[in-house]
Amino acid sequence: MTTTIYHNPRCSKSRETLALLEKKGIKPRIVEYLKTPPSAMELKNIARMLGTSVRELVRPAEARDAGIDAVEMDEKDLVAAIVRNPAVIERPIVVNNGKAAIGRPPENVLKIL
Repeated sequence: MTTTIYHNPRCSKSRETLALLEKKGIKPRIVEYLKTPPSAMELKNIARMLGTSVRELVRPAEARDAGIDAVEMDEKDLVAAIVRNPAVIERPIVVNNGKAAIGRPPENVLKIL
């Protein structure tokens, strides 16, 4: 079983979540999503594992800055916009055993470990 963290090393919550995983003895696969954005399929799968829509993966301020209207766009266009602008993705996201959690706060990820 591989645990994956979609990580932004410049984000304090992302760093705290990674440290929490490591403290628990978990060496996750680290995906620096700004360098290697998730594909459209990966985004949809993450949303499904979170039990939510892709819209919930969007950081409102960053989306606004990128000209992305997550409320008005249809899902297909929104997913494409997220793939082109990965900075709008909420972070960090941890995926483990078919489940996902957003590490805000970092302790949120404990429920999927």
